[in-house]
Amino acid sequence: MLLQIENLHVYYGAIHALKGISLEVEEGEIVTLIGANGAGKSTTLKTISGLLRARQGKILFQGRDLSAATPPAIVSAGITQVPEGRRVFASLTVKENLEMGAFQRPDREVRESMKWVFELFPRLEERQKQLAGTLSGGEQQMLAVGRGLMARPRLMMLDEPSMGLAPLLVKEIFSVIREINQRGTTILLVEQNAHMALSIAHKGYVLETGSIALSGGAADLAANEQVRKAYLGG
Repeated sequence: MLLQIENLHVYYGAIHALKGISLEVEEGEIVTLIGANGAGKSTTLKTISGLLRARQGKILFQGRDLSAATPPAIVSAGITQVPEGRRVFASLTVKENLEMGAFQRPDREVRESMKWVFELFPRLEERQKQLAGTLSGGEQQMLAVGRGLMARPRLMMLDEPSMGLAPLLVKEIFSVIREINQRGTTILLVEQNAHMALSIAHKGYVLETGSIALSGGAADLAANEQVRKAYLGG
């Protein structure tokens, strides 16, 4: 098992944000978390990344307990997160943003990773000297994904990658996510667009007010009447 979350409880002050969730991500999978705003999806990713601390529960990665690890140690262990809202370094160039994603790696590996990112996103290669703040929203999302890949993670977590993008760009981003997975990177995907998320995922978890309400194969969830009514417009 690559990632195992056991009975995770997370609080924001007195607010009980995650109420004992457990989930598993196997090597090579795309696993999606779906649910309404405020269900706990982003909180789950932030806790795995070490940006929030769980009051109770375990985060096991390749059998190692990362529950108390710092964010840099978690990146070193092989986990990266592409945050909601892209959050590129606007005053740095595209190339400098990508280099920031690989600050812990040797120069030779950085060059190899950048070559791979430019294969995935040719537009970033064309704009590598351009300031990130001047890119379009879609290009900034590509840059955010590319920056996450520069660390060559075992597990990449993506938080709402389709947010604010035009439908054609959404399809492009999801196509790239699938390709990244096919090349060997395991994906944990938080996504408001449940239809797109379930179309590329192997399995999924439905979060409701900090608890897991449903879980199963992506195709089974997509066919579930409760899921269709609540999240797929069916």
